[in-house]
Amino acid sequence: MEQAQIPFGMLLQKAVKIRTHILEMLAEAKSGHPGGSLSAVEILVSLYFYKMRHDPKRPDWPDRDRFVLSKGHAAPVLFATLAEAGYIPVSELKTLRKLNSRLQGHPDYRVPGVEFPGGSLGLGLSAIESTRCWEMGNWTRARHGRRPWRLRNSNWGILRLSLIEMEYSKMV
Repeated sequence: MEQAQIPFGMLLQKAVKIRTHILEMLAEAKSGHPGGSLSAVEILVSLYFYKMRHDPKRPDWPDRDRFVLSKGHAAPVLFATLAEAGYIPVSELKTLRKLNSRLQGHPDYRVPGVEFPGGSLGLGLSAIESTRCWEMGNWTRARHGRRPWRLRNSNWGILRLSLIEMEYSKMV
């Protein structure tokens, strides 16, 4: 599903809502890293509500763009963005870091829309590159009449978003 063009004012409103969600989540959990999450709000709002192709009703859509959060401790910004985008209920945000919650201190595959369980800083870049190489290997094998490799327990498909691309000039 192609994302519709959203006016700049609506993106700002989304950013304010997501910032509010982050602060409420961390206050309820009584722990977390507010700086890492708050510093990434505009990037995620720009990607999820302006640039990326994704569909919350079909989180496993093969042609979706993927977002990989490399700094896993900033999971609250990802969870709040996914909630605003419709992947999870906004009410679930209050369960951050609670026992048996899907929303923990780092992204978790149990949350619809999470593509990678980020952790160590910089790990996301190698995950993106290895996935891209995997897909290129399959494309090359198929082109030469060989059977493609199978990646167990994954639904990656072709990774379209290999580097974060920001085009503020189009938004302003």
